[in-house]
Amino acid sequence: MALVHNIENGEARISEAMPGDYFALLKPRVMSLVVFTAFVGMILAPGGINPLIAAIAILAIAVGAGASGALNMWYDADIDAVMTRTAKRPIPSGRVTRGEALAFGLTLSVLSVLTLGTLTNWIAGGLLAFTIFFYAVIYTMWLKRSTPQNIVIGGAAGAFPPMIGWAAASGTISLESVVLFLIIFLWTPPHFWALALFKLRDYDMANVPMLPNVAGERHTKLQILAYSLVLAVVAAAPWPMGLAGPVYGLIAIGLGANFVRHAISVWRMEDGDATMVPAKKLFRFSLYYLATLFAVLLGERLFEIAHSAQVA
Repeated sequence: MALVHNIENGEARISEAMPGDYFALLKPRVMSLVVFTAFVGMILAPGGINPLIAAIAILAIAVGAGASGALNMWYDADIDAVMTRTAKRPIPSGRVTRGEALAFGLTLSVLSVLTLGTLTNWIAGGLLAFTIFFYAVIYTMWLKRSTPQNIVIGGAAGAFPPMIGWAAASGTISLESVVLFLIIFLWTPPHFWALALFKLRDYDMANVPMLPNVAGERHTKLQILAYSLVLAVVAAAPWPMGLAGPVYGLIAIGLGANFVRHAISVWRMEDGDATMVPAKKLFRFSLYYLATLFAVLLGERLFEIAHSAQVA
């Protein structure tokens, strides 16, 4: 037990938070995706980067992502308490206070931005600072509770990491890094709306205006299909752009076709379907889809680097 005195509602108390509770505030599963996509962006960027600097930069990006998660949990503690998916998080379960989460998130935000900007460049540092601000303020404090398009606009926060990694290595923002951004940006709505379809009651209870709650299931399913079609096209773009090779291109096309197939199944699903099986399948596949795309991008580039080293 951490013996740290805090003031909560005007009364002194001793924190019962364990190290694992603070780690949970970082949203480690989300953070792992951020780290991976940022690393891919860093490896794909031209010019290269010192391995030690790269490792510290990735750590700084990870900490920045975790800081965003902590600030999100601080502000959304009331929502988290009524949703089954989030009720066991550190704040609603009473293991961490909102004040502790806020201080933790702000401290990590400052440290991560200063570290990344100082060690790499301030384009990368500025992008990380903007990402934290966008997620914590624009998405969490404003969009999430005010518009059913919250996840569309707010999804930009999760799409910035490959751009940050690219900027850390190259000091630039290029068309290629924007395409990496767009892949995640376009993937986010069908991924989260599929979740929202089978977690509809949770969002109703929390009074969060997710698209299915506001516009209905039919409109949501149509939007999922539309975004999936655009995503399938954009995700294949790194191949003709020269950012990726034919292996990636063929895999991206195959995965994109499968993503659209799942989206069509969701579109055909009866409104009010209690099982929501197609939506659950799309949600699970979407996780595999994004991870595979970036894994293939990384694998191709590492193979290219290894081959060039052998030739040299």
